[in-house]
Amino acid sequence: MAGHPMFGEVIHSYSRREAIEDGVLIDLMQGEDEAMVRSLGFRFDIAMTSAAYAAAVVPSDGHLPPGQERKGRLWDVLWMLKLAIKKTGSDSRIVSFALHVVNFRGGKATSEPLHLKALSGPGDRAEPVITILLPDED
Repeated sequence: MAGHPMFGEVIHSYSRREAIEDGVLIDLMQGEDEAMVRSLGFRFDIAMTSAAYAAAVVPSDGHLPPGQERKGRLWDVLWMLKLAIKKTGSDSRIVSFALHVVNFRGGKATSEPLHLKALSGPGDRAEPVITILLPDED
C-alpha cells in the first residue's frame, strides 16, 4: 500500500471499527444507546474506551451496586459530557469532565469522583467522532 511520499509506506493501521470489533472501544451508536446519544443532542458518533466504560458505566466484573443501572450510569456520563462541551465550547478538540460514580467496595456503596476526557477527531472515513477516555489514555 503506497502512502503519501512524505511519510512513506504505511506499515500498520488500526481503524476505529477494528477497535470496536476487538472490544478496545465500546460503540455507543447501537440500539437504545444510540437513541440516548441522539436524544441528548449529540450529532457525532460516540464510543468509549473499554477502561472508561468499566470505570463509569459497568465495572469489568459486570456487577453494579444496588440501585444502579447501566442505562442511568451511561446517561450520567453523556449528560456531564454535554455540560462540559457547553462550558468549554464546541471548538475545543479535548474536553475534560468529571462525575461521581457509585461503586460497591468492601460490602458498602461509595461515591467517588471519576475524571474523564472526550476527544473529537476524524473517524475511519474522516467523519467527526467523539471518543470518551480516562485522563491517561490517548
